Amino acid sequence: MKTLILNGSPRKGGDTAALVKAVKAHLEGEVEEIFATESNVRPCTDCRYCRTHQGCAIQDGGAALLEKIAKSDRILIAAPVWFGTLPGELLSMLSRLQSQFSAEFFRHEGKLGAPKKGAILLAAGGAGSAEGAIQTATILLKQMNAAEIFPPVCSLKTDRLPASEDKAALAGANTIAEYFNSED
Repeated sequence: MKTLILNGSPRKGGDTAALVKAVKAHLEGEVEEIFATESNVRPCTDCRYCRTHQGCAIQDGGAALLEKIAKSDRILIAAPVWFGTLPGELLSMLSRLQSQFSAEFFRHEGKLGAPKKGAILLAAGGAGSAEGAIQTATILLKQMNAAEIFPPVCSLKTDRLPASEDKAALAGANTIAEYFNSED
């Protein structure tokens, strides 16, 4: 089993990292983590090349990213919540799913790999809501062919309680690992 973690946080020692660490400590199988802030995937430009051609007109790491997604059995979107949604770098990187959308809906070539399990892990400070980020992450996971999506796990108000001390969120991270490791 292969788990792909798509991490939208620029802070490798921050709240999102603490939650991801808790998940990774219990995951079985191969695990790969991609940091959106370090990827060489440029955002979709809506050139519409992919509506009639396989792949993308942009020649960068986008094709490799889609291949990793297709070959994964489990996908975790992990990110901080910024202004009620996912960070721009993560959204930019995953905007390249547009070529897969076109493959499925315009060229009728099918979904992105076999059905997979998905999960969402978020950290947020302040008094905002994570609902917008959850909604966006759910749409992205469905586009990546996540047939099942585990209920989102969030550490909220991290400005007052770091995620590394949020017992409920850490327990939730462990349940994500259990869900990913289960055979059902």
